[in-house]
Amino acid sequence: MNCATYPWMKLAHSVTIPCVSQMLSSNVATVGGGGEHDSIGKSTDSTDGVDKSKTNQGSGPDGQLNRSLSFDGRRKVWARVEAHWARVTLDRSVPSGAANSADKHDPQGAIGEQPFYQRIRSWLTNNPQTQTYQQSPVMTKIENVRMLDRYNNRKPSTGTLYLTATHLIFVDPDAKKETWVLLMHVATVQKLPLSTVGAPLQIRCKTFLSVTFVLPRERECHDLYTSLMQMSQPFHIEDLYCFHYTSSLEEIPRTAGWTFFDLETEFQRMGVPNSNWTMTNLNKDYQLCDTYPQCLFVPSSVSTIVLVGSASFRSKGRLPVLTYLHKNQAALCRCSQPLSGFSARCVEDEQLLNGIVQANPNAKFMYVVDTRPRINAMANRAAGKGYENENFYENIKFQFCGIENIHVMRSSLSKLLEACELKTPSMAAFINGVQSSGWLRHIHAILDTSLLVARSLQEGVNVLVHCSDGWDRTAQVCSLAQVLLDPYYRTLQGFQSLIEKDWLSFGHKFTDRCGYLQSDAKETSPVFTQLVDCMWQLQRAYPSAFQFSERLLLHLHDHVYSSQYGTFVGNCEKDRLDLKLSDRTYSLWGNIASHLDEFLNPLYKSDAYPGLLEPNLVPSNILFWRGLYCRFESGVHPRESIADVLLATRDHSTSLEMHIAHLQKRITAMKTLLDVSSPVTDNRLAVDDEDDEQQLGLRLKKSMQVVDDHPLSTSKSADSVFSDGPNIENSITSSYQLRREIDSVCIDWRSLRNIKECVCSTPFDHSSKKSHCWRCGEVFCTRCLDKQTPLPGHATHRPVPVCRACYREVRLSSSSITST
Repeated sequence: MNCATYPWMKLAHSVTIPCVSQMLSSNVATVGGGGEHDSIGKSTDSTDGVDKSKTNQGSGPDGQLNRSLSFDGRRKVWARVEAHWARVTLDRSVPSGAANSADKHDPQGAIGEQPFYQRIRSWLTNNPQTQTYQQSPVMTKIENVRMLDRYNNRKPSTGTLYLTATHLIFVDPDAKKETWVLLMHVATVQKLPLSTVGAPLQIRCKTFLSVTFVLPRERECHDLYTSLMQMSQPFHIEDLYCFHYTSSLEEIPRTAGWTFFDLETEFQRMGVPNSNWTMTNLNKDYQLCDTYPQCLFVPSSVSTIVLVGSASFRSKGRLPVLTYLHKNQAALCRCSQPLSGFSARCVEDEQLLNGIVQANPNAKFMYVVDTRPRINAMANRAAGKGYENENFYENIKFQFCGIENIHVMRSSLSKLLEACELKTPSMAAFINGVQSSGWLRHIHAILDTSLLVARSLQEGVNVLVHCSDGWDRTAQVCSLAQVLLDPYYRTLQGFQSLIEKDWLSFGHKFTDRCGYLQSDAKETSPVFTQLVDCMWQLQRAYPSAFQFSERLLLHLHDHVYSSQYGTFVGNCEKDRLDLKLSDRTYSLWGNIASHLDEFLNPLYKSDAYPGLLEPNLVPSNILFWRGLYCRFESGVHPRESIADVLLATRDHSTSLEMHIAHLQKRITAMKTLLDVSSPVTDNRLAVDDEDDEQQLGLRLKKSMQVVDDHPLSTSKSADSVFSDGPNIENSITSSYQLRREIDSVCIDWRSLRNIKECVCSTPFDHSSKKSHCWRCGEVFCTRCLDKQTPLPGHATHRPVPVCRACYREVRLSSSSITST
């Protein structure tokens, strides 16, 4: 199976063994943890994915190891792997001028020819001694491993641990469960103190899964620790998962989703360019600012000299440019901090800001919103940076907003997760942990600043937003302000466009912030996680204002960190073009487009909130999102999702309405035919003699024969059943067709309550999508409900979701009718 097919599975989710052989039937590793529900979490063919992620290889012989290596043999395997790693590290540390010297130690040119991961996969695949698990190359296998449950340490799961090129897999044969962890989701690996039962290894994931394995020997624990550290964060960007992932679904081509967004088209939707705003080509080939998009929109009144001068005065060359134009002509612009120091000024930068003010005929001033705390901005002055001096800039009103930097946010999330992972949680300890983390306070600060910007724009005043470099807090505030202002960005397509514009095009550093590669750990920060959290807070406040559901937010969060798709790889637009991602990787938007129904909000009303959303941001309204931070903890979520219940009710009602319409057509046709045939209408006929009785019988038989001869006829008269020849066959066929139409539609669907797993044994969790088969009414995971076909009992020929068994029956019955 393939994650591309099922985006909603949980990446690190438990699946039963019978389900795994199906999930591994593709030749690609999936991201999630469970099947077609990639939640990457949800569907293993997918979390789209994310579910039980599967590996690149394919389904094999029922989970049996084709080959077995002794422990010493595995040690030799890892020695060879580590030797490869050491050579790669040495090779990359050699200066370019010393390349010839390095070649002397590598006469066959092996060093540097292939990325480390490709060489590992190639070696594992070609080596006849390699172990395989369901045809997936296993780099190591460790038996008698315990997986601890922090709520029930007395009954740990015991099983076998497999490490493949893309996943860490724990198999518990007694419980018939498997836990899949995508290696790219691994955030930290920690060796805990030795215990009497073995060597504990704790793994924390970027999706907030936390698992602890107790390995029988310390040496095995150390080897696994080293391997996970190396494989979860490769050195080279082309070793990322997206460059090796291949979708097994023919209906999702590699190009799907890459042409979804065009920056010029998005600005045309806003009415730009116009008399006040124009597009400049100064950044063609990224010559002016390599972290901005090539097409920039600036005030029509400013000259090229002004733009170049302003870029030289702004950090990283990120000069003030337009990102959103309100229908009242108020402009939202973004940039980075000025290089002002304590007293420096730039005339060109001052002229550009004045041009932004003049581009709005409805206001004589503009707000400059610095999202940083004042003390941080003042400290930057010592480094030659800082903020705008109101004495040098005319007609601006300056305001600090107090959103902390990436380092504070990283520490805050770490403290929040510690509170979520308390081994003996009490109410007081959890509440104190959440409060001391400051996470909800940071979420409030981001929303409060965004609301300030949105209100200013609604009042017709231009706003310029910046932080330090203009790609973290600036992206958060600008995008959320637009969500509050514009109903288009609350639709699924609009929200995708917003991410493309304000995050991808304007250079949010996804590769650094998500920690894809082995680099400076201080560059990682949950900036996008905060955006997703803020969106969830708004969804809670306005349930009918958003076309997409919480499931889309979880899906986005999982795949931002999975690197399964090339959409978020790279730190800016230029990086993605240089890597040729649209030619070499799949797009997440293509994956979402193939499963739109999974992400729709049944409460959405497009005309409910046509204007500004003004959420009440009192502290009691900013809530802890257990569906994200505690998503893998059982028992903390409601038994039924309101959205899923509403969607199921809508689908059930639609199915019944289509069935009723079909039956009404049948009844109307029968009435018409009976009227045309002039049937006997006098029920009080007195049959006085044998001749009259025969006469009545002949009339009834003739009437029924007319009905039977009609093309829409579904039954035969009683007399025709006893006639010989073809009439008997026609009678049987008609009766079968009628039964087929009635039986093809399930009247009573099974309730979603208390359903813990699919028939394929895939367990359902809080974010798993539960879907009904429209023919039998049973509940399935998305992977098992991957077929669609028209039902004979529906008035329309619209394909509807059915399970695989019902799909075969419908197709078989259709072919039998056609053949007769």
